[in-house]
Amino acid sequence: MNRVVVTGLGPVSSIGIGVSAFTDGLREGRSGISPIRSFDASGFPHRNAGEVPGFRPEALLRRIDPARWGRSGQFAAAAARLALADSGLDPATVAVDRAGVVVGTTSGESVVVEAVTAQQVEAGFGGMDPDLLRQVPAGRLAHAVSTELELAGESLTLATACSASNYAIGYAYDTLATGEADVMFAGGADSVCRWAHAGFFRLGALTADACSPFDRDRSGILTGEGGAILMLETLEHARHRGARIYAEVLGYGLNCDANHPVAPDRASIAACMRAAHRNASIKPEDVDYICAHGTGTPANDSVEAQAIFDVFGDRVPPVSSIKSMIGHTMGAASGFGAIAGTLAIAHGFLPPTINWANPDPALVGLDPVPNTARQASVRVVQNNGFAFGGNNAIVLIGAVE
Repeated sequence: MNRVVVTGLGPVSSIGIGVSAFTDGLREGRSGISPIRSFDASGFPHRNAGEVPGFRPEALLRRIDPARWGRSGQFAAAAARLALADSGLDPATVAVDRAGVVVGTTSGESVVVEAVTAQQVEAGFGGMDPDLLRQVPAGRLAHAVSTELELAGESLTLATACSASNYAIGYAYDTLATGEADVMFAGGADSVCRWAHAGFFRLGALTADACSPFDRDRSGILTGEGGAILMLETLEHARHRGARIYAEVLGYGLNCDANHPVAPDRASIAACMRAAHRNASIKPEDVDYICAHGTGTPANDSVEAQAIFDVFGDRVPPVSSIKSMIGHTMGAASGFGAIAGTLAIAHGFLPPTINWANPDPALVGLDPVPNTARQASVRVVQNNGFAFGGNNAIVLIGAVE
C-alpha cells in the first residue's frame, strides 16, 4: 500500500482565497459572515451567511468558461486550480489518466436549479434556458475540475451531504494507496442558496448573527459556501519530484447509523472515530487536535462532544470549530477542516472557535480553543464530518515521519 501525502491546498472561502489568505484568516480568527447578497433574503428573519466576497472565477480559471458552469462548479474548479498551483506540480509530468478528482457536495448546483425552476413557473417548461439546464447535474462539479485541469482519470461527485468532503478524501486516499492513480484532487464545493437557507430555518437550526459552537448559549448554524480542494499524491511520487509535503493522510473511517434523518447518534459517531483510528493505525492519545464538525446547534455539539469523551476518556485534545468563522459550507465543510488541520500541522497552531463566551457545564473537559488561535506542536489531526441520515466520515492527517 502506498503512503498518501498532501502537497497542494486550494481554499476558496469567506475568510480568504488561496493558502496564504486562508491561513491568515484562521490565525486571526477572522469572521467571514456578512449579510446575504446572492439572493433576496429580506423575507427571512435571519439574513447572514458565509458568502465568498469578491470571488472572480475568471481571474482564477484558465480553461473553463465560468458562464457555462454553475457557481459550485466554479468553486470546485477554482479551488483545484489553486491546489495545483500551490503544489508546484507540472501537469505535463503526470499521465492524464493517472490523475483524477473526487468532489463532495450537499446542494450541487442548487442555485441553477432555483433559476430554471423560476423560469418554469413563469413560462412553463418551454421557458427554461437550455444553457442553464446543462448546468444542473451535480456531477458537473467533478467534471469542472477534470476539464479545468485536463485530467483523464476518475472523475466522481459524492453527495453525502455535510460529510461529503471527508468521503471524497477517503475515496482518493484508497485510489492512491492501491496504486490506481498517482495524483488525486479531493474535497468539496457548495454555494449559499435559498433552499438550504430556508430548510435550515424551518428546521429551527439557523441562528441569527453569529455561530457559537460549544458555547453554552449556542443557537444554530449559519450557511456558508466555497470550494475546498486538497491535492493528494503518493509519497513516492511526491518525493521523486521533490515536492513540498504538508502532511500525510493516515487513514479514515466511515459509517452510517441510519437512525434518524437529522439527529446525530452518539454511539455511531464514537464508533466512526474508533474505526478511523484503527484504519490509521493510531491510538486516541496520539491525536493532538480535533477539527470538529461543530455546527453550533445545541444537539450536534453536545452529541459530538459526548462521543469524543467516550473515545478519548480523560485525555481530550483541543477541539475547535472553524464553522464559527466561515459558516457551515455543507459539502465543502470537512474539506475546509482538512485544509485547516493540514495547516495546523505545517505551521504549528490551533485554529480557534470564535464567538465563544460562556462555558457549557455539560461539556466540562472540552477545550474549544476559544476566540484566539494558539501556537502548538501538532503531529496528528482528527477531522470530523457528520451529515444528515447518519453519514459519518472522519479523516486522520499526520506529520510526515
